[in-house]
Amino acid sequence: MASAPHTIGFIGLGNMGAPMAANLVKAGHTVRGFDMDPNAVARAAEAGVGTAASVADAVSGAAIVITMLPMGRHVRAVLTGEDEGSSSNGGGAFAAAAPGTLFIDCSTIDVETARALAATADAAGLSMLDAPVSGGVPGAEAATLALMVGGPDDAFRRAEPVLAAMGRAVIHTGPAGNGQAAKICNNMMAGIQMLGVAEAFTLADRLGLDPARLFEVASQASGQCWSVTAYCPVPGMVPTAPSSRGYTGGFASALMLKDLKLAQQAAATSGATTPLGGLAEALYALFCGQGHGAVDFSGIIRMIERSRS
Repeated sequence: MASAPHTIGFIGLGNMGAPMAANLVKAGHTVRGFDMDPNAVARAAEAGVGTAASVADAVSGAAIVITMLPMGRHVRAVLTGEDEGSSSNGGGAFAAAAPGTLFIDCSTIDVETARALAATADAAGLSMLDAPVSGGVPGAEAATLALMVGGPDDAFRRAEPVLAAMGRAVIHTGPAGNGQAAKICNNMMAGIQMLGVAEAFTLADRLGLDPARLFEVASQASGQCWSVTAYCPVPGMVPTAPSSRGYTGGFASALMLKDLKLAQQAAATSGATTPLGGLAEALYALFCGQGHGAVDFSGIIRMIERSRS
């Protein structure tokens, strides 16, 4: 989907943000990026992303501002200037933006914070969407992310062609916060499925079944799912999967744990019952606690294999 060129401020140039910003440059947009890490800014600059000296500098003159940050407290601090447990000091991106600026938060954060920030933006004469992404670093680099977008219809229509430069699927999920709701529900499913797939392949090995034969069966039978056909945790089954390159370059287990915690938090506040989600959180907490937080989340199969008696 083609988009008229925009001036875009991009805040957060980490492993995901930098390639996303680079893809916006490739699509013809003028992008000014800021990150607390000067090395991240330098790497993004090599891909054509302009450099900003501060959050306010990135926002100044931008029609659209995109944030890609680790947690809800970071997003709140950047947008409102409010540190955790304190009131706003007026120094955030909202204060620096011109009326009508569209903010798009691509971070994965809690639903309540997303909705509160959208209300703050609206009161300030700004527009805001929550647009968390799925696809990991490979998807960010290849512009094949799936983006789940929550917010008003008019803001979504304005953002859709810009978001399409970073992903293959841009899905409007409803009002503010619904993008975050979709993301944590999707990742809860992915975490649960990965554990089931890892257990099944471990059992197959114990029973003397060649993993390639189980892969062939499960890919075409009722066990088929993304964690089998696209992201199999057994090395060599899917050449492009992180398992085939030492469980690197995918979606870190620490990030999966973060999303599972967000899902359990949302379940608690909404009254939903998610026992498998809770078990998945506990197992990923154990895996990360063993020092494997940077390992791709499919690497949990190694913990499952070691647990055999």
